[in-house]
Amino acid sequence: MSTHIADGAADAHEQLGHSEAGVHQAHAGEKAADWVDGRLGIYGLAKANLRKIFPDHWSFMLGEICLYSFIIIILTGVYLTLFFQPSMAEVVYHGSYTPLDGISMSEAYKSALDISFEVRGGLLIRQIHHWAAIVFVAAMLVHMMRVFFTGAFRKPREINWLFGFLLLFLGMFDGFMGYSLPDDLLSGTGIRFMEGAILSVPIVGSYIAMFLYGGPFPGDDIIPRFYTIHVLLIPGIMLGLLVAHLILVFYHKHTQFAGPGRTEKNVVGMPLMPVYMAKAGGFFFLVFGVIAFVSAIASVNPIWAYGPYRPDQVSTDAQPDWYMGFSEGLIRIMPGWEIRAWGHTLELGVFIPLVVFGGVMMVIAAYPFLEGWVTGDKREHHILDRPRNAPIRTAFGVAWIAEYIILLVAGGNDLFATHFHMSIDTITWACRILFFVGPVIAFTVTKRWCIGLQRKDRDKLLHGRESGTIKRLPHGEFVEVHVQLPQEERYRLTAHEQYAPVELPAEVDENGVKRKVKALDKLRAKLSQGYYGEAAQIPKPTAEEHAEITSGHGHH
Repeated sequence: MSTHIADGAADAHEQLGHSEAGVHQAHAGEKAADWVDGRLGIYGLAKANLRKIFPDHWSFMLGEICLYSFIIIILTGVYLTLFFQPSMAEVVYHGSYTPLDGISMSEAYKSALDISFEVRGGLLIRQIHHWAAIVFVAAMLVHMMRVFFTGAFRKPREINWLFGFLLLFLGMFDGFMGYSLPDDLLSGTGIRFMEGAILSVPIVGSYIAMFLYGGPFPGDDIIPRFYTIHVLLIPGIMLGLLVAHLILVFYHKHTQFAGPGRTEKNVVGMPLMPVYMAKAGGFFFLVFGVIAFVSAIASVNPIWAYGPYRPDQVSTDAQPDWYMGFSEGLIRIMPGWEIRAWGHTLELGVFIPLVVFGGVMMVIAAYPFLEGWVTGDKREHHILDRPRNAPIRTAFGVAWIAEYIILLVAGGNDLFATHFHMSIDTITWACRILFFVGPVIAFTVTKRWCIGLQRKDRDKLLHGRESGTIKRLPHGEFVEVHVQLPQEERYRLTAHEQYAPVELPAEVDENGVKRKVKALDKLRAKLSQGYYGEAAQIPKPTAEEHAEITSGHGHH
């Protein structure tokens, strides 16, 4: 018995010792946490932001695809830099790809071949890197279209729109420089194409080309310079823009679609921790898995099939990645006009498309400010528009998409000619005509479509939805019974705001003196009338109209 008591006492003493040690360790952990928090303020930052609410909608995942594909690009890019040699020194290839054995090529092209055929997993990493870049630009474009069509760029998010635009713009050109690094025949053709565009700029074009290329094309410096820009300069700027973009998303709170309980002053959704973070983590691995799967089964940019770059050769089907195709389409549909004067040549066939490209980019960047000027609205907006309720804005967006597709086809006119056995001149002229006509048709159809959807919403609010039940009236007429919409649906259909067009003041003031109206004020009034006049929106039904219809008056 004494032995059992002694053993029990010993166990109790041991447990007490473990407990004291645990308390001691807990105190040590708390002290370490307090030390870190006192210098970084992590606890206060986490407490304020980890419970932040985010709304739930499938379209909000587009921005996450941009973020995750960017992370994949960084991870795979770091791996590729360990093996790639950004040098244009000439070497003779004697690697495992026998069709190119004994061929002279640059060291950059040889190292790209070695990554593909010698490095374990190198080809897969190259494919993932390239596909992730394609997905990144595509996701950014679709994400910006979602922001545009829903009006998420309005105050206070104009600066964030600019950050997103710069990310898209830099992503396109960083992708161009990335697939130019292997120095294969296709990428070399693209670099030569860019040199011609730069040289077409009057006065400063030759100097810009000299600074960028280091001398006459192809020279010895273009690949090392592109490498520095591709892996250091542009990604650094993009990373800063991405961090700023996310900070502003947190600061302004996330936009949300209209619905019961949702106002301009709140957000209805799930907290960042643990719900949203768990979903985001799973979605990251889903995006990574899809990109890896596509990379494993679909080859992109097979540089070994093109061969090393030679200035005297060009492949017939030389095409850039899809996001740069429209810029090439602009040049292909432009006639080869030139102006020669005072010993100089102005190449309008290249310079005008370059100006149009820059102008379109500037309009996209400035659109939030243009629409804000037209409306004169200075309030903050956190509730998104349905595209149908902003028909002019939606029509502009669709017209731009139509123009983009037309130019993409024009950029591949040789492929369409060879694959469909058509005349390349016929395709080029068709694209020239559609360049002017296509956006107008797309704008008109989209505007009328949106107005038709508005009219349908108005009818549903006043008469309800079709029930499928046929009723015979006393006088023998058959009608379909309509069921009134639930309160939640009625709120969603009427939550949007309809602007009144800006009106110019009277031509004569109260003293009979003719007013002087500025040209900008006249332009703003005309644009406002086009955006929000009677021809651009269907008035929402009033409460009195709804009450009269539902009470049975005015029926039949």
